[in-house]
Amino acid sequence: MRVGVVGLGRMGGNIARRLMKAGHGCVVFDALDEPREVLAKEGATAVLSLADMVTTLGENPRVIWVMLPAGRITEATVECLADLLGPGDIVIDGGNSHYKDDIRRAKTLAERRISYVDCGTSGGVWGVERGYCMMIGGLKESVDYLDPIFSALAPGMGGIARTPGRENGESRAERGYIHAGPSGAGHFVKMVHNGIEYGLMQAYAEGFDILRNKDSANLPEDQRFALNLADIAEVWRRGSVISSWLLDLGAAALVADPQLSGFSGFVQDSGEGRWTIEAAMEEAVPAEVLSSALYARFRSRQEHSFGEKMLSAMRFAFGGHIEAGGPIEPEPHPENTEGRSTTQNGAGQSHA
Repeated sequence: MRVGVVGLGRMGGNIARRLMKAGHGCVVFDALDEPREVLAKEGATAVLSLADMVTTLGENPRVIWVMLPAGRITEATVECLADLLGPGDIVIDGGNSHYKDDIRRAKTLAERRISYVDCGTSGGVWGVERGYCMMIGGLKESVDYLDPIFSALAPGMGGIARTPGRENGESRAERGYIHAGPSGAGHFVKMVHNGIEYGLMQAYAEGFDILRNKDSANLPEDQRFALNLADIAEVWRRGSVISSWLLDLGAAALVADPQLSGFSGFVQDSGEGRWTIEAAMEEAVPAEVLSSALYARFRSRQEHSFGEKMLSAMRFAFGGHIEAGGPIEPEPHPENTEGRSTTQNGAGQSHA
């Protein structure tokens, strides 16, 4: 299948790479020259505008994957594509758009017989190797048509043991992607996923902060322990009930820098944590842990604890998020191109 990819930042460029590795053709666009040129050298067809992309893709159904920051830049790109595409074409928003925006866009594009698919995409800078976990919303016929793309991007069964009771047939969910429901459902599920991520990261951060401060002068001398946090993180990775990929990333950060001195402790939020709390309020669902985790990020911008440095380190490790104050020079992913994902006006920043 031939796919247009708009936005070649930390994730967009690697999505194009993984698609090409699976045999799909990619027509790519970014407002910056460098990411276009890099992808062209790797086999993609680079174009200089969205209009050029639509022309190059040829006859419909044309498929264009938009991988840009949520908000005005994605909105403007989808509006531009709506004027360029025709009946039967498909626009995929793989960023972190608000699900209510998806519902509105899908209705608007449907009036022109253009299909809109929202795809919540998790995997960060590692997705090119590990694959991407995807939560997809839209019409069934469109999602089914796009299955070769989603299958190529997904992690596949891998070495994860099958859940008891699911042994009678391989499913999309077992391979790392689902059709969650109608328009907006994909990004809604991804939004809650990111809200949960906030809570998990906050729990690790607070736990390691307690461990580190066990050597505090405020404690009686016989109750002080100088604990090796890197070793604790490592042993918890090995068979512990709290093992996870986030813990793996935290363990690696502690080995590289036991004091996490390269991180300021300033922790940004992408917006999805806020949207998750808004949804909880609309549904009258209590979400104490997720709310607390969001507020902790707000507090981190005023005062910085070791736990907040741990949060910052985990965010950088999985998504390449560079917080204010550090790390200054990130270690590049072997196959990751740097640079902001933008449309023609050059606004916006890399999708994370």
